[in-house]
Amino acid sequence: MSVRESIASARRIVVKIGSSAITTLEGGLELDRLNALVDACEARMRAGSDVVVVSSGAVGAGISPLGLKKRPQDLATKQAAASVGQLAMAQAWSTSFARHNRVVGQVLLTADDIARRAQHRNAQRTLDRLRSLRAVAVVNENDTVATTELRFGDNDRLAALVAHLVGADALVLLSDVDGLYDGDPRKGGATIIREVAGPDDLDGVVAGTGGALGTGGMASKLSAARLAADSGVPVLLAAAADADSALSTAAVGTVFAARPGRMSARKFWVRHAADTNGSLQLDDGAVAAVVGKRRSLLAAGITRIEGRFYGGDVVDIIDKDGAKVARGVVAFDSSELSAMLGRSSTDLPAELRRPVIHADDLVAHLR
Repeated sequence: MSVRESIASARRIVVKIGSSAITTLEGGLELDRLNALVDACEARMRAGSDVVVVSSGAVGAGISPLGLKKRPQDLATKQAAASVGQLAMAQAWSTSFARHNRVVGQVLLTADDIARRAQHRNAQRTLDRLRSLRAVAVVNENDTVATTELRFGDNDRLAALVAHLVGADALVLLSDVDGLYDGDPRKGGATIIREVAGPDDLDGVVAGTGGALGTGGMASKLSAARLAADSGVPVLLAAAADADSALSTAAVGTVFAARPGRMSARKFWVRHAADTNGSLQLDDGAVAAVVGKRRSLLAAGITRIEGRFYGGDVVDIIDKDGAKVARGVVAFDSSELSAMLGRSSTDLPAELRRPVIHADDLVAHLR
C-alpha cells in the first residue's frame, strides 16, 4: 500500500488546522472557511474514520476584537488575545459541527501536560473517552497559561504529539501552503516535493519560519512531519483549500512515509515529549554500547553528571565532546549517582548493581 493510500484509508486521523486557514488579521475568524473544513472532516467521519482536530488560531481570533493591528509579540498580550480568541474558537467549532449533529469537546494542553507522564496519560484518557462518546475533540495549546518555558512552540508539533497520543493512523497538516517545496515558491523556480520517503529526500530543502498570524511556518511543519513519521504515523501536508481532497483521496500535497513499526508510547514520550533534568557524559566505549548496540547504561561508562535529578527523571546522554547522542529514564538520583561514576557493578553494593538506564528506557537521539 502506498503512503497516500494508507492516509486515505486511515481509521483514526488527526487534522491540524493552521491559523491562516481560519483567521485573518483584519476580520478575525473566517466562519465560511471554518465551515468548509468542518464539512470535510464530517465527510471523513461519515466514511468511517475517527477525527481529532488540532486547531490553531486562538491568538489570531482575538486580535481583531481587541483592536490590535498585528499579532502581539509579548507574552502577556498574546495570552490576552488567546483568552478572547479561545472562547470565540470554541463557540465557532461547536456551532459548525452542530450543523451535522456533532458535539465538540475542547481540550487545552500545555507542554507540561505532555512532558509529565501522569498528565500525559490523563490527556490520553480524556481524548479516548471523548472519541468513545462520539464527540469531536478540538485540541489547542492553552496559550492563556503557557509560558515561554512551557510552550510547544507551535501547534504543528502539538499535532504530531497528539497523533501519537491517540494512536492515530495518519496526520494531516492543513494551512496556507499546498506542499513542501525545495525552495521558496513565492520567489519562483521552486519544485514541489510530492513524497518524502526518508531524510535523504530533504537534502537541500530550505524551510522558512511563520507568517503574520501563525508561529509555525514550513520549518515547524517539516519538523512536525518528521516527528510523526519517526513515531510510525504517515503525514500529509496540504493546503486548507484542498481539504476535501486531502481528507478523501489524499491525492494532493506532500506525503511523508512513516518509519516501519510504531514506536512504543514510553519510548516516544522519552524521545519527543519529556523534559530533561540533567545529563550524563559517557566515554567512547559506553557511547558505542548504548547507542550502537542498544545496551543498558552502566555506571562504569559515565565520566560526569550535570544537573540535579531524581530516579524516574529523563536525562540527556552526551559524548565526550558534549553532543547529545541519546536520552533515557535514569534509575538513580544525581546524589546517588555521583558516588558511582566509573565504578564497575562488582565494586558496588548489591542494591546499586542495576543499570543506570535500562535499555528499554533509552532512545538514541533523532538526527
